[in-house]
Amino acid sequence: MNRTFTRPPATRPPARPSLLTACRCCRSSNLMLVLPMGAHPPANMFVRPEDRTRPQPSFALNAQACLDCGLLQVADQVPPDFFTNYLYVPSGAATMHSHFAELAQVAVARAGRGEGAGLIVDIGCNDGLMLSHANAQGGRTLGIDPAANLAVIAAERGVRVDTAFFNPETAARVRAAEGPARVITTTNTFNHIDDLHGFCTGVLALLEDDGTFIIEVPWGKTILETNEFDNVYHEHLSELSLLSIVRLGEAVGLDVVDVTRLPVHGGSMRVFLQPAALQADPAPVVAQMLEEERAAGLLRRESYEAFAGRVQDLGEVLTRILKGLKASGKSIAGYGAPAKGNTLLNYFGIGPETLDFLADRNPLKQGLYSPGMMIPVLGPEAVAERQPDYLLVLAWNFFDEIREQMAEFEARGGKFIVPLPSPRIIP
Repeated sequence: MNRTFTRPPATRPPARPSLLTACRCCRSSNLMLVLPMGAHPPANMFVRPEDRTRPQPSFALNAQACLDCGLLQVADQVPPDFFTNYLYVPSGAATMHSHFAELAQVAVARAGRGEGAGLIVDIGCNDGLMLSHANAQGGRTLGIDPAANLAVIAAERGVRVDTAFFNPETAARVRAAEGPARVITTTNTFNHIDDLHGFCTGVLALLEDDGTFIIEVPWGKTILETNEFDNVYHEHLSELSLLSIVRLGEAVGLDVVDVTRLPVHGGSMRVFLQPAALQADPAPVVAQMLEEERAAGLLRRESYEAFAGRVQDLGEVLTRILKGLKASGKSIAGYGAPAKGNTLLNYFGIGPETLDFLADRNPLKQGLYSPGMMIPVLGPEAVAERQPDYLLVLAWNFFDEIREQMAEFEARGGKFIVPLPSPRIIP
């Protein structure tokens, strides 16, 4: 494929090979290279002003598909200590507050409330948003997360956090101190894990014999069908199909017993697993979604070839729109500074010559520069102060919420550019 939008070479070579020889879930070697996107810095490695002139570490970003289970994956190249001071928090989006309140209800209903309640463990608990809702509903909780800076925020919410990477050793230590977990949750963290087999072994070690493991991740079928290539970045080592989770579970002793479809993040799934020893019958939706994946072509080479072609077309259309607006004297800013936005900006070569700034509600990112393209990140008030004519919505998965927040911008004639699933200008 002709990579028109590939960025310049990395400032240093990849630390490890950028292509994998086996699937992270089913261990198959039946892999194909789908999107070779060139060298990218880690998508959440925002840059301090004083570091702008320093070389930024970059790594090859090559998306591969497993044609036996439908997993999209990239090689693990980011140093582990990157996650010990993390900048993404879910609290910046109002949508996530209601979403995690609902997930907390699901977890507490299974674990119980008050005295005698089973333990709820959230792996990758981030700033403690979900567990704070579970605590408010009478749950007994513990978070596990390596990011010490986010553990401080979680503690302010009254959430206990074990600051560590999760693995079988962590599982054994936590079980010895806290007892087994009735429910283990992980939301948009499972796709960050390189050793999924080892991770699940740790889950089984910590989980009660009849406990439940709940995974929330974007659904690979939706990613493929709606061109969500921006979900691929170095921290997102895996974009999972339901079949890939089923195959992984079969290998480690966990059965997929239920699934809930979710609208969040452009289309996600909440997958419920239990120890295989229970021999629980799966809900009918499991077979239904597996059949939908098969029909959508998640195991066919031509499906990924078509996906790569659509992404290329998307980039050409989007960059043509932006260049035309700039040529006519219009000012453009970006709204949101999500990791996925940096995949899009770096792959398509959209920098400060096009976007005057990025506006983001997350105070941890404000005052920094986007990785790779070095676009300044400001607070949302910058939109009213600088009054750009257009906003490129990089956090497109929260567009409805953003549109409400930017009602004054739209009222004065401002327009939105939504890049996915195909570029369009609104209104």
